[in-house]
Amino acid sequence: MSRLTIYRDDRGEAPLAIWTEFADIARELGEAGVRFERWEANKPVAPGASQDEVIAAYREDIDRLMREEGYQTVDVVSLTPDHPDRAAFRTKFLSEHTHAEDEVRFFVAGAGQFTLHLGDKVYDVLCEQGDLIGVPDGTRHWFDMSESPYFVAIRLFNNPAGWVASFTGDAIAERFPRMQPHASAAATKAA
Repeated sequence: MSRLTIYRDDRGEAPLAIWTEFADIARELGEAGVRFERWEANKPVAPGASQDEVIAAYREDIDRLMREEGYQTVDVVSLTPDHPDRAAFRTKFLSEHTHAEDEVRFFVAGAGQFTLHLGDKVYDVLCEQGDLIGVPDGTRHWFDMSESPYFVAIRLFNNPAGWVASFTGDAIAERFPRMQPHASAAATKAA
């Protein structure tokens, strides 16, 4: 279940609010300037589908977002609990950083946790299958995929170079909860 937990930026142990309904999450994030949508595939996506098959299943929404926001490139990224570099990938994203462009992710499968530092609040967003999050450029944030990651995500970029981060040097991310392994990661690991 998707979830939004809001904290004061100096108190990672005491949430101010927790939202689990899509409409509430979308409203709260929208008021903070963050896009949150739900997409449905226009055709089934089989496990192990190619990048082209995944993109084709969501082509209508991808094209709409590219028109609306001027995104230039799209790709698909995936990570599983048995990936040999999963710990290094996780560490890369755990520190607070910003981007010179929006960070847009749509979760085709699995889950990931985006944590946004907006003013004096921290918005912890657990995104799951069907969720799209659009983090505006310049937003301080970090991303966690848990120790046992499992996700397939579509990424949209303005910069053809893809993911380029500017780390803030602030240790704030260490004071907030990390993502716990997702149920689909456990099922993948057991298979």
